[in-house]
Amino acid sequence: MGIILNDKTAETIWDENAVSLGRKSKSKWLAYFMAMRARVFDDWVRHMLSENSDAVVIHIGCGLDSRVSRIGPVNTMWYDMDFPEVITERKKFYAETAHYRMLSGNAADPMWLTQIPAGEAAVIVMEGVSMYLAPKELAGLFEMLEERFPSLCLLMDVYTGLGANLTRFKSPIHEVGVTKTYGIDDPAVPLGTSGIRYVREHSMTPSELVAELKGFEGFFFKTLFAGKFAKKLYRLYEYQYGY
Repeated sequence: MGIILNDKTAETIWDENAVSLGRKSKSKWLAYFMAMRARVFDDWVRHMLSENSDAVVIHIGCGLDSRVSRIGPVNTMWYDMDFPEVITERKKFYAETAHYRMLSGNAADPMWLTQIPAGEAAVIVMEGVSMYLAPKELAGLFEMLEERFPSLCLLMDVYTGLGANLTRFKSPIHEVGVTKTYGIDDPAVPLGTSGIRYVREHSMTPSELVAELKGFEGFFFKTLFAGKFAKKLYRLYEYQYGY
């Protein structure tokens, strides 16, 4: 479409491997929102790398996302992680390089982090992941991250308690077999016993990106996805350690 997010890799993958989508997943409003969310994550990673050029990047729950291509090239190590079956599929479309690796693992079991050399600063993205981890699993991940990296910054989106409860009813996640989600109303909840600290909340629908939608589309999107009700369901939190 040429708005919000330019992602030629995703377009190519979809053109060659399109699958049937459920009715809710076909929503153009959801597509706008997901593109906007991805753009916010992309811009944040670019900014953090501009301030920490030697940091490794870790994308937890990468799926087939082409963030590494959208942001690259980078001169530091970039690690994309997801379930083994997802990484097997991903390797059909992406190739590892001297600065890029794909790791198999489960965010709920952070031992996969041992595949990454310890002692580096890290920029960490968790997009569409936290809501599928139980509080103890999320806290365990944060504690392991603190153990491995002397400094880190992390950005993740979360459902609120209300948002998680509402997914029991009509939600696109049902179309991929998800039956249980978790909400976070206090951004300190994931910290566990770690020294990681909550820094700030970000908007997933910045006004300058919403403005790329014109007329009725812009008005409707702003009302549905960028209004007060949306914020009661879905938030975006940044964390840091060692800075």
